[in-house]
Amino acid sequence: MRILFIGDVVGSPGREMLHTFLPQLKRKYQPTLTIVNGENAAGGKGITEKIAKSFFESGVHVITLGNHTWDQKHIGDYLDQASNIIRPANYPAGAPGSGYALLTINQYKVAVMSLQGRTFLPALDCPFRKAEALLGEIYEHTRIIFVDFHAEATSEKEAMGWFLDGKVSAVVGTHTHVQTADERLLPQKTAYMTDVGMTGPRNAILGMKKESILYRFLTGMPSRFEVAEKSPAQVNGVLISVDPHTGLADDIMRIAIDDDHPFTEEG
Repeated sequence: MRILFIGDVVGSPGREMLHTFLPQLKRKYQPTLTIVNGENAAGGKGITEKIAKSFFESGVHVITLGNHTWDQKHIGDYLDQASNIIRPANYPAGAPGSGYALLTINQYKVAVMSLQGRTFLPALDCPFRKAEALLGEIYEHTRIIFVDFHAEATSEKEAMGWFLDGKVSAVVGTHTHVQTADERLLPQKTAYMTDVGMTGPRNAILGMKKESILYRFLTGMPSRFEVAEKSPAQVNGVLISVDPHTGLADDIMRIAIDDDHPFTEEG
């Protein structure tokens, strides 16, 4: 079983790159399951029902979210209706939507879980304890479990990887928008990567226009962050191979597509 995960899609440049390259990536790698983090898809803040549906129409199976989950109006209503778009599971009880999705693909049941870190982010319930509690439910259905850990601190992400090693198929990080080069199989065969990176504007600062962010750093004054619509764009992702019988990973590979790394369907 192959799982293709695309890192944080930012604004219209990210959406365009996803719609352009996802069909090509699927032809080349033949993933069984395709997951996208879409929490920045609507102008860099949140996602709308319309955008989510366009992702599903493009062949995405599950959309994960993060700290910008609630930035778009009425998204809570949609999360209550759709089972394949998930917000972080460690939001307090009563939040709309679900923290994990359970689906059947090629006769195998697969779970996708979303968690959010607490270091340098809003205080939510403990993601470690929440993951532990949810695994008790999920194990009744499957051992193929993919975890998107949306967190700021590298240490917190690494801690989650070690905490879940051997308990889930993969723990990959999102949120910081910079792809790391530490993809590996942990000793108990859980695939791990600190941050998958970003799909969106490349000549920018985390997908946003450079000028407004530089202004804030130089002056300490607030400024409005806007997606760098005219920048060349990139696709960041990861491909993970999982034994469907054990739920453990046997390979993980980074994906980067940009002007310096053009995509080819050969090889």
